[in-house]
Amino acid sequence: MVRVLVTNSRINGTVRCPSSKSYTHRAVAIASLVEGASTIKNPLLSRDTLATISACRALGVMTRQDNFVVHVKGRHSFVVPEEVVNAENSGTTIRLMTTMSALVKKGLTVLTGDESLRKRPMQPLLDALRGLGVQVYSTKMNGTAPLIVRGGGIKGGTTSIDGSVSSQFISSLLISGVYADRAVVIKTKGQQVSKPYIVSTLATMKAFGVKVRNEDFREYHIQSTSYKPSTFDVPSDLSSAALILAAGILLGDETTVTGIKFSLPQADSAILNIIKMMGGKIKVNIQKGEIRVYGTEQLYGGNFDLSDTPDLLPVVSTLALKATSPVKITGIGHARLKETDRVANIASQLTKLGVMIKEERNEILISAPKHLKNASLEAFNDHRLFMAFTIVAMLTKKSTVAGAESVDVSYPNFVQDVIKLGGRIKPISDRE
Repeated sequence: MVRVLVTNSRINGTVRCPSSKSYTHRAVAIASLVEGASTIKNPLLSRDTLATISACRALGVMTRQDNFVVHVKGRHSFVVPEEVVNAENSGTTIRLMTTMSALVKKGLTVLTGDESLRKRPMQPLLDALRGLGVQVYSTKMNGTAPLIVRGGGIKGGTTSIDGSVSSQFISSLLISGVYADRAVVIKTKGQQVSKPYIVSTLATMKAFGVKVRNEDFREYHIQSTSYKPSTFDVPSDLSSAALILAAGILLGDETTVTGIKFSLPQADSAILNIIKMMGGKIKVNIQKGEIRVYGTEQLYGGNFDLSDTPDLLPVVSTLALKATSPVKITGIGHARLKETDRVANIASQLTKLGVMIKEERNEILISAPKHLKNASLEAFNDHRLFMAFTIVAMLTKKSTVAGAESVDVSYPNFVQDVIKLGGRIKPISDRE
C-alpha cells in the first residue's frame, strides 16, 4: 500500500479535467453491441474503464487504442469467453457485463472481481434478468459475485427491479435490452437513486441511434432494435473536477479546471450549485469550458440531499471542514454499497482530525472544529476517499494518507495534478 505524506499547502493554477469514467464505460459497452465499427474519442483509460474494455474483448469484441481514441468493432451476438471475466474493482463493469453476457450465443460466462467487488450487491439485477428469461446465478447463492450467466439471449417482456440500491442495474438492462427477442418493459420499485446516471445512459444510447421511453423513472419501454455505428466524444468528468474545485476553495487563491464539456448531462454538475449554496466563490464559462474557483475562508453549512449524486459525498464532506455551521448530508444510504462503506469510512477518518460526526444509515452530520488535528488517514483502497482525504490533509500541518495506488481507478494523474497546483505531497514507506 502506498502512503503519502501531506503537509499544509496552498494551491493555485490550472489543470485539465480528465474524461468521464461513467461515459467511457457506457460508450465502450454500447459500441461493443454495434454491428460495425465505432470510434470513441477522448476516453478515460483508467483501471475501471480498462476492465470494461477487457471484458468486451473477452466476449469477442475487437478494440484498438490509438492515442486518445478507442476503435471498437462490435457484435450483438457474443462468443463465450475463454476465461473468467474479471471486472476487478469496477461495479459498473460487472453490472453492464452481466446483462451483456446473456447475449453470448451459447455457453456459460463467469464474472468476478476483487475482494471488494465480490461483496457488492447484485441480487436486484439477477432477479430482473430472470424476469426477462435469462438464467443467471450467484455461485455463493447470496446475490454477490462470482456470477454465472447462461447464454442464449434475452427473451424480453416485463420485469421489475428495486431502484433504491444502484442505478447501474437499470443502465445494464437498458443497454442490452435493445437486443432482446421482444420488447422490454422495466418497472422500478422503491425510491430511485442516482437518476442523472440513468439520464447519462439514455443520452449515450441516443448517440448510438436508440431511444427509450422513460416514464418518470418508474417505467422504461425498450423496443427490439439495433444500435448504429457512431463516433462518440466522451465529455469531461465532473466527478473528478469536483475534487479539484473543492481543493481550490479550501486551499487556493484562484484555481481553474479546463476542458469541461457541458454538452452531455452529468450527475455531478450538482457540485456547482452546492458550492454556491455553501458560499464558495465560483465562475463558470460554458463557452470556454472552464470552471474557476477562488479561495474562501468560511463556508456556510446546511442540508444537502445526495440521493442522485452519491459520488459527491466525499467532496461535500471535505467542503464541510470550512463551514461555520454543521453540514447535514442525506440520501446517502446507497453510498455504503460503493467500493467501500463511504459513510462509515468518512466518519471514522474525519473523527481522527477532531471533526464532530453524527452518523446514521442514510445521513451524516459534520461539525468542523476550529483547527484540524494531524492524523494518519486510511482510504481503504477507495479512490474517491483517497483523493478527498489528501485534500483534507493539506489543511493540517502534517498528515499521512494511505491508498495512493487506488487513484488509477478514475483519475490516474490526481497526485501529479495537485502537486502541479502547489500541493505538498510525497510518497513514504509504511515504515516511516
